[in-house]
Amino acid sequence: MLASVSAFAETLANVLTSVTVAQGKLEGVEEQGLGVFKAIPYAEPPVGDLRWKAPVPKKSWTGVYRAEDFAPMPPQEVRTFGDQEPPKWSEDCLYLSVMTPAKSATEKLSVMVWIHGGGFITGSYTNPMGFNLAHKGVILVSIAYRTGALGFLALPELSKESEQSISGNYGLMDQILALEWIKENIATFGGDPNKVTIFGESAGAIAVSMLCASPLAKGLFRGAISESGGSFCPVDSVRHNNNGIRHLKGAEQHGVAFMKRIGAKNLKQLRKMSADAWISDKETTGVGGFWPTVDGYVITDDQYKLYEKGEFNDVNVIVGTNSDEGSMFVRPCLVAEYEGEVHRDYGLFADRILQLYPARSEQETFAARSDIFRETAFAWPSFAWARLQGEKGKSDVFVYYFDQITENPWMRGPQRGAGHASELPYVFGMHRGEPTPMNSAMSELMMTYWTNFVKTGDPNSKGMPHWPVYDEDKATVMMFKDGAHLINVPNRPQLELMEEFFKWKREQ
Repeated sequence: MLASVSAFAETLANVLTSVTVAQGKLEGVEEQGLGVFKAIPYAEPPVGDLRWKAPVPKKSWTGVYRAEDFAPMPPQEVRTFGDQEPPKWSEDCLYLSVMTPAKSATEKLSVMVWIHGGGFITGSYTNPMGFNLAHKGVILVSIAYRTGALGFLALPELSKESEQSISGNYGLMDQILALEWIKENIATFGGDPNKVTIFGESAGAIAVSMLCASPLAKGLFRGAISESGGSFCPVDSVRHNNNGIRHLKGAEQHGVAFMKRIGAKNLKQLRKMSADAWISDKETTGVGGFWPTVDGYVITDDQYKLYEKGEFNDVNVIVGTNSDEGSMFVRPCLVAEYEGEVHRDYGLFADRILQLYPARSEQETFAARSDIFRETAFAWPSFAWARLQGEKGKSDVFVYYFDQITENPWMRGPQRGAGHASELPYVFGMHRGEPTPMNSAMSELMMTYWTNFVKTGDPNSKGMPHWPVYDEDKATVMMFKDGAHLINVPNRPQLELMEEFFKWKREQ
C-alpha cells in the first residue's frame, strides 16, 4: 500500500505545473493528476480605452504569474438556484485555462480548444471541466471571450474608429487571438502547435463554424468539432428565430437602438457606463440579441456562399446535432397562432412547412415549433456545412446524431428526445450524480471518438464501431443512443425543405 501511494505521489510530482510562456513564468497547480493552469491572460484587459477595441496581446510580466484560480466570467445576467452564491463577472475577462497530462515539454501532445456556448450572450470558460478528456492523453484548453454588448456591439462611431472600418466582432477576435497565443505557447505545456482542434457547443459550435470560414484563423487549427451549430443562413439586416446573421449596417442599426434604449446619447457616454446598465436589457439578452456580424474582415461574406466558392479553412470536421434541440427555446401556443407565425415567417413555403410540421392541438404546437427551431437553428446549418464541405473540400467530414434521452431541467414541454446540450455530459464524462453503466459506456465511447479525432483527424480506432466519412445518400451518420450505430440522414425531408427555403430567401 505504501509503495503504491509513493508511486502515485511521484507521478504527480512529475506533472508540469511550472512553465515559461512568451510573457514570462507561469505557475499552475496539480489537480486530478494533471497540470492545471486556471487563468492565463492572453490579452490585455479590454477596459477603459480598450473597451470595444480589437484585443491587444498580453504584455510581458515580471516574476511568476500564478494561474491558480479561475478568472471571473464576462459581464452577463447571472442566474442562481436557491441560496447558491452568484458567480463573479468582470470586464477583465480575457483568460484561458490549460489542463495538461504532460510531464515534460517534449511530448508533443494533441490539443483540444473548447469554445463555450451561451448564445454569444452568456457563458464561462470554466464550464464544463475537461479533466476526463485530458486524461485521454490530450491537452485541454478552454478560452474565454467577450460576450453580449462588450463582445458584439456594432455602432457607426465604433466603425469609424477602426482601421478596417468595422465593428461588432470583438468576441470572435478574442478567440482568434487566443488561438494565436496557443499556437505560440502550447509547446511549453507539452503540446504540439500543429495538432490543434477547436470544438464547441451551441454558440461555441457556431463560433467554430465561423472560424472555419475566417481568413484570420487560417493555419491556427487542423480540425474542428461542432456540437449543434453552424453559420450558413442568409445575411440580412435583422435576425429571426435564432437563424441568420446581420450585415454590418444592420448590426450598427441594432447597436444604435440599444444605445438609445439604455440612455446613452453617443459612444463617449456609453464608454463611461458600467456594464450593469445593460446586462439585463431584454431586447438583447434573448434570441435576436447580440451576435457576430458579416463585417467583410473577420467574417467576409455569407458563409454558404463562401463554401460554395471553396473559400474556407479546409480541415477535417465532426458535425452533429441532437434529436430534440428546439425544446429548450419554444413554448406551446394556440393552433391559430402557430399557423399564423408559419405564414408570416415562411410565406410561399408556409403550406409545405405545415405539412411537415403539423399541429392540431396546443400540445402539438410545442412539438412542431420545437422541430422547426431544431432545423433552422441547428440541424439545417450542420447539414448544409457537411454537404458543402463534402462537395467543395478535400478534408474528411464525419456526422453524428445524438438521441440519448437524459434528464434536462431546461425542457419546456414533454421530452421526446435529446435536448439541447444533452450530449455535453457524455463528451466530458461529467454526469449529474452517479452515472448508470450505460451512461458510463456512452461517455467512454464519445470521449474516445472525440480524442481519436483530435490525435489523428479520424475518430476511429480498433475495437470501436466504425464511423465512415459522411455520404448523405448512405447510412454514414453515427447515431448515439444506447451505444453507437449508423443511420441515414435523420429528418431529411425537413432538411431538404429548409435547404430550398433558405436558398429562396438568399435570392430575394
